[in-house]
Amino acid sequence: MPDESPVLPTETLRRAPKVLLHDHLDGGLRPATVAELADATGYAGLPTTDPAELGSWFRRAADSGSLVSYLETFAHTCGVMQTEEALVRVAAEAVEDLAADGVVYAEVRYAPELFVERGLSLDAVVEAVQAGFTEGTRRVAANGGTIRIGTLLCAMRQHARALEIANLAVRYRDAGVAGFDIAGPEDGFPPTRNLDAFEYLRQNNAHFTIHAGEAFGLPSIWEAIQHCGAERLGHGVRIVEDIKTDADGTVHLGRLAAYVRDRRIPLEICPTSNVQTGTVRSIAEHPIGLLAKLRFRVTVNTDNRLMSGCTMTSEFAALHETFGYGIDDFRWFTINAMKSAFIDFDARLALIDDVIKPGYAALT
Repeated sequence: MPDESPVLPTETLRRAPKVLLHDHLDGGLRPATVAELADATGYAGLPTTDPAELGSWFRRAADSGSLVSYLETFAHTCGVMQTEEALVRVAAEAVEDLAADGVVYAEVRYAPELFVERGLSLDAVVEAVQAGFTEGTRRVAANGGTIRIGTLLCAMRQHARALEIANLAVRYRDAGVAGFDIAGPEDGFPPTRNLDAFEYLRQNNAHFTIHAGEAFGLPSIWEAIQHCGAERLGHGVRIVEDIKTDADGTVHLGRLAAYVRDRRIPLEICPTSNVQTGTVRSIAEHPIGLLAKLRFRVTVNTDNRLMSGCTMTSEFAALHETFGYGIDDFRWFTINAMKSAFIDFDARLALIDDVIKPGYAALT
């Protein structure tokens, strides 16, 4: 990597089958939907109701260089997602938008506790979102497309409901919930605050990832893996702080970086988002280049499509332009992600052999 391929048209990148492991439901709304739901639900807090202006506002507000400021934009999306009808609509549209972008498998995450302000129960939230995902999948199929969606339920690390949300994830795992996550501000809220939730998940053979190594460094990653037992790292990009490069180009992995690579622990890397939150200064300086070269289990993700104004296609395009990655590289990223998905082995293998590999072969 990279394979120094010729310039790839955007349409070619769009047609490439993609796998998305890190995408927030409340970070991926269509601007027009935000405005329409605000009107329908009586939410009066939007900075503007013009869809074009609203989309631009979200991107500008997210370009703060601070994870805390970045997270503040979610007050508006969560504010309009407090009814069952809104949740169904947002979930269905997310599936349609991802499929239109060439995504064939996605794990979409959200925190049920953020959508109970108007009286919905946690169960009602989950059931509404799952109904939306089912409806979106039906619409995609009716238009000749195919996509599979898995749900990740997040607990907010600054709150004290992780065990409750973990129990919810286990209860609904046969209804489309693929796993669990903790999200929210890392600094000051280490994953070890939620050890009871992770112990419960392990005892119930449930999958989970942990946001770690984004706003906080190596201790966050170490705790997520060694204390909590994370199967994947949400972002995990700051593992690069345990990698040293000599003047002659010789690379040395520290104990933690070597462990992450040797154990094939997937990194859910979100390039554009990492720039917005100040984790890295630019795509050109993003450690994904080094991590991919060293053959970490790197995956490419969107994080929040509304706030970042991005898609999987645009993330691929940025990596293609910056690092020269070509079709073979994107196939590698995609298979990495599919191998790391929280669905059963047979389903993962079928998507790799029957959808992903033939899809990339058709592009070459």
